[in-house]
Amino acid sequence: MHTIEDLRRLAKRRTPSGPFDYTDGGADDEVGLSRAREAFRQIEFQPGILRNVSATDTATEVLGKTSALPFGLAPTGFTRMMHSAGERAVARAAADAGVPYTLSTMGTTAIEGLREAAPDGRHWFQLYLLRDRDRSLELIERAAKAGCDTLFLTVDVPALGNRVRDLRNGMTFPPQLTLKTFLDASYRSEWWFNFLTTEPLRFAYGNGRIESSSASELYDNTVTFDDLAWMREAWAGKLVIKGIQTVTDARKAADHGVDGIVVSNHGGRQLDRAPVPLRLLPDVVAAVGSRTSVMLDTGIMNGADIVAGIALGADFTFIGRAYLYGLMAGGEAGVRKCLEILTAEIRRTMALLGVSSITELNPDHVRMPR
Repeated sequence: MHTIEDLRRLAKRRTPSGPFDYTDGGADDEVGLSRAREAFRQIEFQPGILRNVSATDTATEVLGKTSALPFGLAPTGFTRMMHSAGERAVARAAADAGVPYTLSTMGTTAIEGLREAAPDGRHWFQLYLLRDRDRSLELIERAAKAGCDTLFLTVDVPALGNRVRDLRNGMTFPPQLTLKTFLDASYRSEWWFNFLTTEPLRFAYGNGRIESSSASELYDNTVTFDDLAWMREAWAGKLVIKGIQTVTDARKAADHGVDGIVVSNHGGRQLDRAPVPLRLLPDVVAAVGSRTSVMLDTGIMNGADIVAGIALGADFTFIGRAYLYGLMAGGEAGVRKCLEILTAEIRRTMALLGVSSITELNPDHVRMPR
């Protein structure tokens, strides 16, 4: 396994189509997903020569603390469907690498499980503001009690995106394990054995299985910027808005005093043909970068992608599919391999650019066609 694509190919062989396509796919025609990845491929690096790069410092500060690498592990739903090791394995790998990990509201491990799995890790929690505000408040209080120092409010899911692969595989909300699912899984004996012999799937937002038959019963599509005041009262830690897709909304979020924003189109899984985060990033940084932390998500599959994002002004970046490919390929060892691959790619790209520390990266190191 030398690249994230190598992990992806192994993951596809070892994982049933339903969980794999849930990870791998996007919304509708997957145009937004392909454009996000293409934007990174179109980047042209501009290296400096005759620089001392005998040592490369990959550490950076994010939301008041140091991360050993310029990326964190993004929140993902149904993680134990990909591999029974699930979020606990991801949290351990992230902690050992010195990077933060964000548990999703739709994660398949209780919030308290992160601290049990990785007591020394930096843990964040991602929240979908629920229709039941009391339930949302309970989640916020649990996250604080479990030691999470940052809350991510995801704002780009007023309705679920049309994920065609999921519909065909029965990966609906809630997941439907159809005859096709069982037959497909039967050819992946290790996945099947783990699924049947480990604890039943349970979700971070509740104490039991998902019983809702409609996403509208969970997600609140009446949420507005006015709700950020309530969030501020309920949460004492850092508050980040994830899912910013226009400069106008970035300014509004900064005006409301959030500690950070994530320029993201939800991995191409919500509105297809949404703005490409990497292309939007420089405009957002110019508009609000002096007032709030600007982070980047969607399409990152190589350490060079991370370097490009930081050079274009991002304070931090996130990976999602990349570490899930590792998880599906080999459980916790696969996640660790993913992080090793990205770390090597970041260090190599920095050295070839003539850069010895993350803080040296700037727009002069990249050229992005418009």
